[in-house]
Amino acid sequence: RIITYIFQQEGSLCAQHCLNALLQEEYFTAVDLATLAQQMDEAERQRMAEASIHSEEYRRFLEQPSVNMDDTGFFSIQVIASALNVWNLELIPYKSRNPLALAANINPVHQVAFICNYRNHWFTVRKLGKQWFNLNSLLTGPELISDTYLAMFLAQLQQEGYSIFIVQGSLPDCEADNVLRLTSAVQVTKPRLISQVKTQHESKNSGSDKKSEDDADAQLDAALRLSLQGINSDLYMIIILLID
Repeated sequence: RIITYIFQQEGSLCAQHCLNALLQEEYFTAVDLATLAQQMDEAERQRMAEASIHSEEYRRFLEQPSVNMDDTGFFSIQVIASALNVWNLELIPYKSRNPLALAANINPVHQVAFICNYRNHWFTVRKLGKQWFNLNSLLTGPELISDTYLAMFLAQLQQEGYSIFIVQGSLPDCEADNVLRLTSAVQVTKPRLISQVKTQHESKNSGSDKKSEDDADAQLDAALRLSLQGINSDLYMIIILLID
């Protein structure tokens, strides 16, 4: 068996977790992304200053908050795209007329990964080996997605208002990808929302819930306790993928 890691949601740092889940390594910190956002803000300020530092537009720009980040830890698509440029990766809107997007809409399984956004939440859907996984940091672990379900999953996200971006380029090597190129993973327990598990955990502590009826729930509760205790706070392990 192998253990797959998912980056735990902390505050609104989902953009950071989305990037690191995509790359399968903790390459980016919140400070890294904040620096990129500040550089973008400064570049925009300089462009506007070249026109006129006395204009009403320039004054409003200085007064308004950054559009690239905020105090909650949110980062814009421009920041995410800039971070991925370091790895020679590009984001292509899924609904665009780009040839890659047109091909992806016909058969998305031939792509390497997608980044999905709704309001201030970002998460990654990527291929590891020959299989697809939903690496949403709001879930208790990676969700295995079959090839036949992938197109329906992306269509459902669009119906819910998500913006989807295709990741174009070669992702860096990672252990999970190398292992899953040789064999397949079987998911024994479908992940749930962390918020739901936390609510269940709190209910059990209050004595209002019955004892867990299966080992899967016990595993989820144990993992949640580790998280609440601050153990392995950046890398959040939940799901064990059994290799057949």
